[in-house]
Amino acid sequence: MTDRFAAGARVRTVHHDPPHHTRLPRYARGKRGTVVEPEGRALLADRNAQGRGDAPLEQVYAVSFPARELWGEGDHQVVLDLFESYLEDDDPGNRAAAAAAPGTSRAQTGGKDGKP
Repeated sequence: MTDRFAAGARVRTVHHDPPHHTRLPRYARGKRGTVVEPEGRALLADRNAQGRGDAPLEQVYAVSFPARELWGEGDHQVVLDLFESYLEDDDPGNRAAAAAAPGTSRAQTGGKDGKP
């Protein structure tokens, strides 16, 4: 299975407030960062914590965020390990190229809801 994001990819975290456990910190929701590297696959903690037994295996990425992006100040980087479903492509060039590619559907190039 191919990783959705390569090292150096610009991403944005999803902005949601689920009524259940999530490993996406509130301070990082809707924020822009850069993928450092894929770190391997793990059971999606959001579902696994619910004890449902249907947690998918997802790629986890190390994503670097400028502290200023997260908290409005600071000159350092913060690296978070985040599940793939928490991330969306944030490179306008990538979205334009994917939209122009023949035979590519929005569901293949977009986030979990099929939106770019």
